[in-house]
Amino acid sequence: MNKFTFLVVTTAILASCDNTPKFHVEGNIDGAKDSMLYLEASTLDGIKKLDSVKLKADGSFSFKADAPVGSPEFYILRIHDRIINFSIDSTETVTFKAKYPTMATDYTVEGSENCQKIKEINILQQKVQKDIISLEKNENMYPGDILDSINSIISTYKEKIKQEFIFAEPSKAYAYYAVCQSITDLRGSFQLFNPISDRSDVRCYATVATSWDYNYPDAKRTQQICNMAIKGMENTAKPTEQVIEVDEDKIKETGILDINLPDINSKIHSIKDLKGKVVMLDFTMFGEKGSQERTRILRELYNKYHDKGFEIYQISLDEDIHFWKSSVEYLPWICVHETDGAATNTYGVSTLPTYFIIDRNNEVYGRSGMMEGTLEEQIQKLL
Repeated sequence: MNKFTFLVVTTAILASCDNTPKFHVEGNIDGAKDSMLYLEASTLDGIKKLDSVKLKADGSFSFKADAPVGSPEFYILRIHDRIINFSIDSTETVTFKAKYPTMATDYTVEGSENCQKIKEINILQQKVQKDIISLEKNENMYPGDILDSINSIISTYKEKIKQEFIFAEPSKAYAYYAVCQSITDLRGSFQLFNPISDRSDVRCYATVATSWDYNYPDAKRTQQICNMAIKGMENTAKPTEQVIEVDEDKIKETGILDINLPDINSKIHSIKDLKGKVVMLDFTMFGEKGSQERTRILRELYNKYHDKGFEIYQISLDEDIHFWKSSVEYLPWICVHETDGAATNTYGVSTLPTYFIIDRNNEVYGRSGMMEGTLEEQIQKLL
């Protein structure tokens, strides 16, 4: 047996010995011939590519990947910027039939109740987004009336999601998915349920957190949602109330969702390394209208408060790398760039610019459009 034959046989034997439990995703997507279909994992650390296939005329596909351990996990089927969100509990086989480019909601799914429920949530959310856009374009309404109408739509939607997807079965993957979703309106993108400052929303997070802590006590997602629920309880508790005691290890193990991205010199910068400072985590594009004026304002704030412990960690999503490098070459703060969308997905960013304020303990204090006062007032409060 020559060396080449031996290598082939050895590789085949090793492959056959892989006993890791797998899940399967299969089906077909019409209208996407020659497109690349990607299977990606939506993790707490960002989006991770697992597999890909170039679709033929019939649009058929079949993927298998390691089954999640410890708790359900979330995944994406993606063609360009069109995606199908779904979850996997263990070793099930899930079948999708979809049409491109409307695949985000125009699909059928078999083999998973969680995946079916996630589809229902996505369809409801898309309708809400369309209603919001329609209101924003209404030239016959006053801005205040438009905002009131938007708030009413969102309130009704939240109540439906609470009763049908969160409180009904809080241990399910779709309950976790429902409570963590984002909505976009004229104020920007924000979490539909805000556990940091909204007392009624804390109950939603706490319900899912309690159920997941019972069913999946060692999972990272359990640690994350418990952390958010606990912080929400602390922030919204009345002065005379006693906050529920919870294992502090769950908070310490979670912390902020870290980002590690390169600057123009390829040096990697981590958010966690900035603990002890008040940080503005800023998602932006220097090619967008108004960017120069915004940069001027940030420079004034940076010069005024940097020596007191203020830092800016600015993530650019500009497609032209050379343009980005020339734009940030002389900026004094941390300027990094990402191309895979991992950080934007991790933090649920869908509109630019969007920023987060992180306190000295390396915890998210708030998000743009969701905090009281100006940016400078928010910085002053935490310094």
